[in-house]
Amino acid sequence: MNHSKNLGLELHTLVSRLERAGDQILRSEHNVSYRRFMVLVMAGELGASTQRALADSLAVTEPSVSRMVAALADTGLLTVVPDPAGGNRRQIALTDAGRALVDRAGTELIQRLTELVESSGVPFDAYFAHTRRLNAALEGPGARPARDIPHDR
Repeated sequence: MNHSKNLGLELHTLVSRLERAGDQILRSEHNVSYRRFMVLVMAGELGASTQRALADSLAVTEPSVSRMVAALADTGLLTVVPDPAGGNRRQIALTDAGRALVDRAGTELIQRLTELVESSGVPFDAYFAHTRRLNAALEGPGARPARDIPHDR
C-alpha cells in the first residue's frame, strides 16, 4: 500500500483532529463536549424525535445516545417525554436553553473552523462544496445532489 497517498488515513486524521479542536473550543468556552453538542445540533435539526432517530442520524448506538440525552436533559438542554405513539420510546427536543447554546456555540464553531480552512490556504467555498459532494456520495443514489463545485482549486 502506498502510504504517501493513503486517503483513508488522511481523512481519519483530519476528522479526529477537527473533532478534538471542536471539543476544546466547546468545553472551554461553552462547557459542553463536542459529542454532546452534536446531539444537541441533531436534535435541533430533527425537531421532536426519538432516541433511535437521533442515534441513527449520528451513526452511534442507542445506549450511547441514551447516556448523552440523559446528561443533557439533567442540565436543562433537552426535554425527554414519553412518545405519544406509545411503546418504550421517548421523544426528545431542544429546550430554549439548548437552542440558545446551539445557536451561540454553533456560530462560534463555524467561524473558527472557517478561519482554520482559510488560513490553511484552501479556498473555503471549494472545500465546503467538495465536502458536501463526498457526503452526498456516501448517502447513496437518489440523495440530494451537491451544488456545483467552484473550479478554482
